[in-house]
Amino acid sequence: MLRRLVTLSFALLAAAVLAQPDPVGAWRGALGPGIVDLEIHVTFAVDGAGTDLAGTIDIPAQGLFDFALAAVALEGSDIAFVMPGVPGDPAFAGAIDGDRIEGTFTQGGQALPFFLERDAEPVALRPQEPQPPFPYLEEEVAFASGDVTLAGTLTLPPGDASVPAVLLITGSGPQDRNEELLGHKPFLVIADHLTRAGYAVLRVDDRGVGGSTGSDETATYADLAGDVGAALDFLETHPRVDPAAIGLLGHSQGGFLAPYVASRRDDVAFVILMAGPAIDGFSVLVLQNELLIGRTLRAQEPPMPEAEIEAVIADQVAFLHELRDLLAADDVAGAKALVRSRVETEIALAPEDQRPPAEQVESLIVAQVDGVTAPVFRSFLLFDPQPYLQRLTVPTLAFYGSLDFQVDAQQSEGPMREALAAAGNEDATVITFEGLNHLMQPATSGLLDEYAAIATTIDPIVLETVSDWLQARFPAP
Repeated sequence: MLRRLVTLSFALLAAAVLAQPDPVGAWRGALGPGIVDLEIHVTFAVDGAGTDLAGTIDIPAQGLFDFALAAVALEGSDIAFVMPGVPGDPAFAGAIDGDRIEGTFTQGGQALPFFLERDAEPVALRPQEPQPPFPYLEEEVAFASGDVTLAGTLTLPPGDASVPAVLLITGSGPQDRNEELLGHKPFLVIADHLTRAGYAVLRVDDRGVGGSTGSDETATYADLAGDVGAALDFLETHPRVDPAAIGLLGHSQGGFLAPYVASRRDDVAFVILMAGPAIDGFSVLVLQNELLIGRTLRAQEPPMPEAEIEAVIADQVAFLHELRDLLAADDVAGAKALVRSRVETEIALAPEDQRPPAEQVESLIVAQVDGVTAPVFRSFLLFDPQPYLQRLTVPTLAFYGSLDFQVDAQQSEGPMREALAAAGNEDATVITFEGLNHLMQPATSGLLDEYAAIATTIDPIVLETVSDWLQARFPAP
């Protein structure tokens, strides 16, 4: 319960007099040392006017980064700050003693100790994230896809030569052009790496995100495939792009869309699939639930009996089958009623201290119902990539992480190989990287709660594999 509260907000309060220490700089420490051991980073700076203190806080395990503090105040050895707009009235109360801040965190009547120590050499939380100035060109671009305008960034190596190009296709859910997730920006890292290697790279905001209009949630796969096609059309007209060497790199759901588009057009030169499922979305979702529920419940203390775990998994799988059948029959009203009943039951059965506030219950239910019955989710659930993979004859690189719990490598690797062989694809490479998760990070468990805490955004061996594979087939000038 406390970990959830911690993600909501913070305030820092203290007391002292006379000599006023200088807090400016980076600090790192822990909330609840020996209890919850939640790593925290706080950075204090002088504001733009040069008169007051400002600051940010990072909590990597909670996916919180660069959260702007408000009302940062220093009086003697007392320092205070708040995180505005977050319920719960959490607060830190501590005092600066040399290179250490120590005190008590309180939120919702709960209290925990905390400490911060001055970080002489702050560790970059995202060391791969590129920082300007860049040794390449950036163009902010926009183009139409039907009545929707899509916005993105095209990065180009320096010079005037015509170069091969890679179009990045995001995973499920509304994603920005960097595919930002839990403080990581995988597509920014990929674009930077490939552009430094000599390739043009286009990354685009999904519908309704950033500079793009429309709505991702109400889009079907036909709509999203149209967006990919519009981006290809844009690249083909760019004077720096070699129109005969444009390919697609799709991550997760983007790995569904890439072969779908490539098998229907003759202007896609290559396909790269990063954790792209090779089986239908329903099968992906079922195994994903089985693995994640099983792994989570087996990690509880005290451990849940195996028979109870299997019963929970069986109940969830039965629900997914019923949902799939309703959506396949185009019974959206029935699917909405099913999901509403499911969420209401789960809330009622949850321990009282884990239930949402009464005033938030209906909005939570509506969000769940709308999300699971949205056109884009229905498209995912009912999509089968096999017919498109079996027509994919261009050079294809597909890779997975052995610790991926969202797109299981064992479930997809074999069907991917078989589909590409059935296509007669003479240049197909399928790889599973040991120890990597769905984002291609080096992981321990592969579970979602690790993503934010891992400093690496994408394992360098993956980046090098992609660029080496491209150079061998579509060498950059």
